[in-house]
Amino acid sequence: MNAVPEKEDEYNDEYNEIAKNQTVKKEVVRGIKFALFSASAGVIEITVFSLLNELTNLRYWLCYLIALIMSVLWNFTLNRRYTFRSADNVSSAMLKTFGFYCVFTPASTLLGNHLADTLLWNEYLVTIIIMLSNFVLEFLYDRFYVFRNTIDTNNLARKKK
Repeated sequence: MNAVPEKEDEYNDEYNEIAKNQTVKKEVVRGIKFALFSASAGVIEITVFSLLNELTNLRYWLCYLIALIMSVLWNFTLNRRYTFRSADNVSSAMLKTFGFYCVFTPASTLLGNHLADTLLWNEYLVTIIIMLSNFVLEFLYDRFYVFRNTIDTNNLARKKK
């Protein structure tokens, strides 16, 4: 057989391996960014929840809901710009995110209210458990649905290339 195609195949395999490693590295960095921004949103959520829970007579569900809305706005803004670096229309991306929260919010509010008010679980434990589930579910939803076709398309991503 001709040795040239084998060399070419070796180069292609090596190139594909390098590209695969760069993609994996990029996704790990994206996951770390998402985790850090989500942690900052978590600080906002737990702070707002704590203030409302301790300083008002609001029920668990209302404290949670107000805190969740504030953290979602913060998290969406940062992750859209810096984690997914998307140039997608803000309204379109926000509408997709809103869709996620149309399902997640009632489900987590009802579950949290049941755990905190009916089963008498600690409100902070309930909030942290729900925040962790939100973190995982929202990353997957954002990565594979909201920003799927617009990752690395904003000015920050173009400057880095």
